[in-house]
Amino acid sequence: MARKDGVRRRTAHQNAPREEHTEEDSEEPYHIDKLAISLFILVPLAVTICIGYFYYQNMMQHMITRQSSAPMVITNKRASDMGRFWGTYRPGVYFGTKTRSANSPVTGLMWFQQNLPHEPKIRHWCEQGDKLSKYGWLKHNGNDYGVQELYDGNIKLTTEYVKRLGGKNGGDWSARITATNNANEPLPSKVSLMYYFVTDGPSNVVPNIRKSQHLRSLEGEDSELGSYKMSFSAEGSDLAYSHMISYTPGFEHIETVLKYGLEIKRNKGDYVGLKGRLVPMDSPGPNMYVYQVTGHLPLTLEVVFESGSVSDRPESLQGAALEAELAKKNREFDTKFEEIFKLKEKGYSAGKISFAQAAMSNMLGGIGFFFGSSKVQSRYNEKPIDSWDAALFTAVPSRSFFPRGFLWDEGFHNMLIKEWDETLSMEIIGHWMDLMNSDGWIPREQILGGEARAKVPDEFVVQRDENANPPTFFLPLESIIESLIRENSTSSKEYLQHLYPRLRTWYNWYNKTQAGQLPTTYRWKGRNPDAVKEINPKTLTSGLDDYPRASHPTSIERHLDLRCWMALASKVMANIARSLNEEWQSYQLTYEALSDNSLLNDLHWSEPQRRYADYGLHTDSTKLKRPPPPQHLQPGQPVPHRDLERVVTKSPTEKLVTSYYGYVSLFPLLTQILEPGSDQLGHILNQMKDEKLLWTPFGLRSLSKSSPLYQKHNTEHDPPYWRGAVWMNINYMAVRALYHYSLTAGPHQQLAASLHRELRDNLINNVEKEYRRTGFIWEQYDDRTGEGKGCHPFTGWSALVTVMMADKY
Repeated sequence: MARKDGVRRRTAHQNAPREEHTEEDSEEPYHIDKLAISLFILVPLAVTICIGYFYYQNMMQHMITRQSSAPMVITNKRASDMGRFWGTYRPGVYFGTKTRSANSPVTGLMWFQQNLPHEPKIRHWCEQGDKLSKYGWLKHNGNDYGVQELYDGNIKLTTEYVKRLGGKNGGDWSARITATNNANEPLPSKVSLMYYFVTDGPSNVVPNIRKSQHLRSLEGEDSELGSYKMSFSAEGSDLAYSHMISYTPGFEHIETVLKYGLEIKRNKGDYVGLKGRLVPMDSPGPNMYVYQVTGHLPLTLEVVFESGSVSDRPESLQGAALEAELAKKNREFDTKFEEIFKLKEKGYSAGKISFAQAAMSNMLGGIGFFFGSSKVQSRYNEKPIDSWDAALFTAVPSRSFFPRGFLWDEGFHNMLIKEWDETLSMEIIGHWMDLMNSDGWIPREQILGGEARAKVPDEFVVQRDENANPPTFFLPLESIIESLIRENSTSSKEYLQHLYPRLRTWYNWYNKTQAGQLPTTYRWKGRNPDAVKEINPKTLTSGLDDYPRASHPTSIERHLDLRCWMALASKVMANIARSLNEEWQSYQLTYEALSDNSLLNDLHWSEPQRRYADYGLHTDSTKLKRPPPPQHLQPGQPVPHRDLERVVTKSPTEKLVTSYYGYVSLFPLLTQILEPGSDQLGHILNQMKDEKLLWTPFGLRSLSKSSPLYQKHNTEHDPPYWRGAVWMNINYMAVRALYHYSLTAGPHQQLAASLHRELRDNLINNVEKEYRRTGFIWEQYDDRTGEGKGCHPFTGWSALVTVMMADKY
């Protein structure tokens, strides 16, 4: 009926005179106008919303790769400093040089023992698998001088490097490589030393080749180096020469390309040598030049690089002149080392002093220059994308295992570097701050360029912007900023003015992304609440990896260590802001709140256990158990392997996580926010010496022996890492804090002084003992035996033993 009535009305409406419209007939035009108006408004609005949504999504997808608009800390003036232009900035190879520029050529050493008919074992990249019994810098000043020793079976190599400024392109430098017989091993057969020069892309290089494939020198020119010449000369017996000219698509392929160029030579006895010119037809031209000399030990190779812009060169850095310059730099190094650290004055033996020099030198000699983009991803990106191309000047934790920059490691590194050369620390910190995106995030692992990326498994390459890392740069910046304020020079003010906006953005990023549910609480984001194979989901962002936290990750967690890091950060921010006449009161108020001992105790102190702790949803009743085999297996069908999975036998409750006593529990002490007269400080100091908890003859263990997860695997395939081992960075913070409280009047002053001396000496003696026994400084140390563990050499934060010897904090 409704439909028929509708037809009837429309018919009547069409036939009726206009002036005889009824009220009923007049409704239809009104409805049409109303719909049209609605469509007129809603359609553009919907289109606008859609466009806005897609624009927002696109903006957020690219936010992660948008650079901060704040002024760069490393200005063009600093970046173009010729004093640090050339250097041993390739920590991932046993010896090599490059410049601090985006398109730098690279040079490097390779060697092998002639052992036909066996394939030569080429040494090039720092690899634990090479099983060198010892290698590392004995002395390195972080700039223009270094001496290194490497023990490869029955071969001992010494590499010496020296640089002399002059001209406008970084000056000259020379390297001397000496191969001798290791007295503890039989005399080897012939040894080959190879030295290469590789440019980034096609080169303008002219090789000077004499008869018998003897490459004497290379001459070239480019926009950054100007004109230059690299010369090679060798001394030894029964020498044979060969060379290779080829093309490599990237520095990470140098060794692979070289291996294709090897052949058996028949002159002067059979030996493995290079084929000569070997440039692929489809390549743009040669960019790789390799010199090889083969002979009996002892064997010496000198490489001399000379800049064409040096017009007043007194003599080439080779032969006697090189020897004299090396001796001069050696004396200067020893003098400066004693002036800064005063170890001889403190009564240390010559052996301990040489150990301390080697520890520091390996950190300085491990400083590298990297250029490239990071692989990054946010929750708005379906797939990882490349960030902008950036430069990074940084120390590295380990030349063999971690030859790249790590954010929280680098703060510790610069507690040593700043003592040796504060301006060097300032440059390193500036480079890191310049990696910040517009949101204030800095990727915690820097994998820049092909060489760096070649050493990293694919699953660890991508950096995600919700992941933080401890803001350890505030440790060295605390004293650096105070030093610059005292200096009050134009350059000091300029540095602080460029640094402050980036520090402010970085600080705000932590407060925005890592804040807890309650005021003055913080939580490391990134724990996996759905993990089924981890007995305690890791907190990689904290730097402490598998150190146990609340068993069930939730948003209610309160992480003690992050709160303490933010207290330190707030204190430093207040100081730098005050010095620049910026608004500083909010930083000061935040510092006062985060260091308020009463508030800290309310949130994190357990009076029954007399310890500080995290807070969260927790139960100790967890274990790893093998799941039962799948049902309905056919007769004879093999039972598939199934990894252990977590089983919870008692429901978790919200509480302080007091069962895990370890490094995290010490953070109010480590960051020196405890009042010198507090009972809590006394309890921590008294517990520190308890061998059932953290004390060992080798340093403080990371997790107490009484903790349920002490030395326990986190997964079936994931051995304990921060669950008992002695780590030098946290022990350094403990020694530093004890030194502070030993100088501060209060009821615990004498106990702090006693603990400081004993803990410091235990650490120094054990690290040196293992260095003498194994040839290396290690990533961590076994809490039961003191033996070095993990990767080696690890002369990142483990090298802080030098500043502990000097009591310079």
